[in-house]
Amino acid sequence: MFACGGIALGICASHKITDSETAVILGFVWSTICQGYHPEIRYPALSKASLIFPPKNPMPKNYVSMMENLWFTKGNFITRKFVFNEEAIAILKDMAKGEVVTTPTRTVAISGFIWKCSMAASRAIQGTLKPIVVQAVNMRSKGLSTLVELMSQSIAVFDDEYMRSIQGEQGFEAIAEHLNQLELLFSFEKPDIFAFTSWINTDFHKLDFGWGQPCSWAILGKTGQFGNLTILLETKYGKGIEAWITLDETRMSALQKDHEFLNFASPNLQISSL
Repeated sequence: MFACGGIALGICASHKITDSETAVILGFVWSTICQGYHPEIRYPALSKASLIFPPKNPMPKNYVSMMENLWFTKGNFITRKFVFNEEAIAILKDMAKGEVVTTPTRTVAISGFIWKCSMAASRAIQGTLKPIVVQAVNMRSKGLSTLVELMSQSIAVFDDEYMRSIQGEQGFEAIAEHLNQLELLFSFEKPDIFAFTSWINTDFHKLDFGWGQPCSWAILGKTGQFGNLTILLETKYGKGIEAWITLDETRMSALQKDHEFLNFASPNLQISSL
């Protein structure tokens, strides 16, 4: 609680038991109870999840260490919020059109654009760049439409048939083979990996715990040392998109000086990570 009368509420959860969608459900049930209503509480059969994705105890140590070194890297990471307004989004969607993806969504159009500019920032610092999208790809000569096509094709793989293929013991073997290939690839050199997640349509900004809807909401800075991560969510008003981008200090500095990036993305005030 603040001297001005304002109130800040925070939610922290482990990805081992929840994700953004689950957090939204919890938030709305919580806010409904705070307003005096008593929704029906259902208790799902959580134990059935282990039948689909059986736990591996212990998980092979080389898989655990590889993923930790890949995603939770050490460094001086900075989180900044950038806003894409409706006009900028429309232009990016038009730029992202290609032979494969003729009607790109705003999510992939913005993600592809941020990816493109983030790679340019890395190239400016390192001199060379070897990003990875499922497999090693040299992206130097690729345009926005090509990047969007790669992202759309990768997302399209996750259909019902694919989900069935990664369930059970056979599914673990398939994932293990994928991890083995990554481990072999990373043994030569660690590539630049840029992660994106969309929280669009989660409606976090509509949560009301009895004091009205929040005037704003934010992602925790530095996102737990999760480097090269972008989280997309809708602006509270209008049809814009907020991009919460986490990069290391040098890459963020280069991104913030990129004139092409700033033609579409409006910098917002820094949000403290304390």
